[in-house]
Amino acid sequence: MSAVPLGVIAAVAGAATVFAFSPAGFYPLALLAGALLAHLWRAAPPGKCFLTGFWFGAGFFGVGVSWVYVSMSRFGGMPPPLAAFATAAFCALLALFPAAAGWLQARIPAPPALRACLIIPAAWLLFEWLRSWILTGFPWLSLGYAAVGWTPQGYAPLVGVFGLSLITLSLGGMLWSAFVHRHYALLIVFAAVAAGGEALRHVDWSAPHGAPFSAALLQGNIEQSLKFDPARYERTLETYASLAEGSRARLIVFPETAVPRFLDNVEPDYLRRLAAAARRNKGDLLLGVLTRRGAGREMSEYYNSVISLGVAPVQVYHKQHLVAFGEFVPPGFGWTLQLLHIPYSDFSRGAAGQPLVEALEQRIAVNVCYEDAFGDEIARRLPEATLLVNVSNVAWFGDSLAPGQHLQMARMRALETARMHLTATNSGITAAIDRDGSVSGRLPPFTEGRLEVEARGYSGATPYVVLRDWPAVLFSLLVLAGAILLARRR
Repeated sequence: MSAVPLGVIAAVAGAATVFAFSPAGFYPLALLAGALLAHLWRAAPPGKCFLTGFWFGAGFFGVGVSWVYVSMSRFGGMPPPLAAFATAAFCALLALFPAAAGWLQARIPAPPALRACLIIPAAWLLFEWLRSWILTGFPWLSLGYAAVGWTPQGYAPLVGVFGLSLITLSLGGMLWSAFVHRHYALLIVFAAVAAGGEALRHVDWSAPHGAPFSAALLQGNIEQSLKFDPARYERTLETYASLAEGSRARLIVFPETAVPRFLDNVEPDYLRRLAAAARRNKGDLLLGVLTRRGAGREMSEYYNSVISLGVAPVQVYHKQHLVAFGEFVPPGFGWTLQLLHIPYSDFSRGAAGQPLVEALEQRIAVNVCYEDAFGDEIARRLPEATLLVNVSNVAWFGDSLAPGQHLQMARMRALETARMHLTATNSGITAAIDRDGSVSGRLPPFTEGRLEVEARGYSGATPYVVLRDWPAVLFSLLVLAGAILLARRR
């Protein structure tokens, strides 16, 4: 088979694998991806494995993160041809990670079954994990997310999303080895792993903390092109005030930058109005708003923040993990501001170790939008945190795959931490997620509304909270090192 058809097969397979994730969520496609990679990378030289891995990644990310084009062209003001080129370049950069995994596994001598079931999964995990760190990290579409809602998700409180990536590829390798090399005993191992995952889904990793309480998650559905329009400002404020005042919930959560103005420029009467609504319910609200500090407008540092108003003292959280080019400009890339027209695109980072928000006898770990893509960072705020709250504005990506993928990642954070996760978004998907990863309530996207749910805090620490990603990473390193040593001994 020539290299060109092989590349086409790999690219099509990568594109198809996207449908293993939300919103389609057909997990068996992720298993088939593992089996196909085992087949494409069998006994092939490192260079060829690099190329097939690259084309797989090109199809995978080209479809899976195509929403980057929407944010740059439709809302960022970049000319469509240039936005298409930038999106293709970004996807090509991401494709280098599965390409590198293919090259690495090919450099390690191993029998076919061992390669399919352990070597390939271990190499994939290492480069997937590196992708979550390099250039501030982009862990979107880690393969383990596809397991949410399926039997293997039971392992999430133990090994996190990267461990689930390894398990998924290993299961796919078992299927390939069983049906291609007739290692039928691996089907027993496959069944045992699946049964273990199902059993773990019924383990209570945390205990209730405090009494249940009512929560309201607000979705204003403010179109992104109008969000920062001064002519739309008063109407935006009234939309959210009316949604808040119509609720009797003790915790009311607004989305990210619900008030599209610096806090010191927001009318005090409006803030008092919101605080009064929260106090009437004998509770608190969390408001997404821009804040700043410093001497003078030119010298100010400004933050993407969440503040609390109500019965509890006023508390503030500043977003820590910012999005490159969307919320900060990397050194040497200031020229991109001439191509992208994104309001407030150079935020300051919030300090590490910010205190949790204390309200309703709960300790709330607030995170903003993209931050809940980083399981390790969320886990660092536990076991002290009893509740997770995410505020987002994914209107930047329009009617694309991004909102569904983001909700799936939020479900993974609930599984890893055994905490309820409340997520309020500007245009969807606003949802309440139980500690078992199930969605107990959600609002349709692109609608204005208020999601009223019963929420509860939880205490305790899962193994993942204690050890985070390190067991999965170290296991992969040991597998690869062990295979190398074994090959040298032979």
